Amino acid sequence: MDIIRTKVLVREVMNSPVLTGSPDETADQLAKKMTEKQAGSVVLTKDGKPLGIVTQTDMVQKVIATNNKPSDIRANDMASLPLLTIEAEKDVTEAARRMRHLRVKRLGVTHNEELIGMISITDLSAIAPDLIDIVSEKARMLRGEVLRGKGPLTGYCDECSQWSDVLMDSEDKFICERCRGEPISEDKP
Repeated sequence: MDIIRTKVLVREVMNSPVLTGSPDETADQLAKKMTEKQAGSVVLTKDGKPLGIVTQTDMVQKVIATNNKPSDIRANDMASLPLLTIEAEKDVTEAARRMRHLRVKRLGVTHNEELIGMISITDLSAIAPDLIDIVSEKARMLRGEVLRGKGPLTGYCDECSQWSDVLMDSEDKFICERCRGEPISEDKP
């Protein structure tokens, strides 16, 4: 009997690698890094150890709103210290609760006390629709309702463990096109 895992772990949702910077860099240098990498934050490190974080909000509140020149403000002067973290093996619901409790939008993700990624409110909201679907399906199961029709499902193939948008039920397994021996359809705009 296959066990259905109902938890989503922080490591499955986090972003990695982490964009890092030096405490001595200036606000304009960090802003350029963030723009180039399309990131909302930079983790300040020294000797490979995380010290704190500078976010877009920090830039607005501590540089722009105070009418400071970005090249005059050091990262260390606008950083939130220390970097708040969560273990990679924790459930995303714990991450959400921790962010809400601490009133932050990002947490560093650690494994064996090493920073391995970042998780943000945006990351959590991206998986929310899938989690709502899981909870809804579980509720229907508990009520004894029919769970699905004969159409395709999305998820991981029980044969090859690859993601597919067209899983089909075959002998109590959900199998992708490739494992069913069908040509792979590629939707192109």
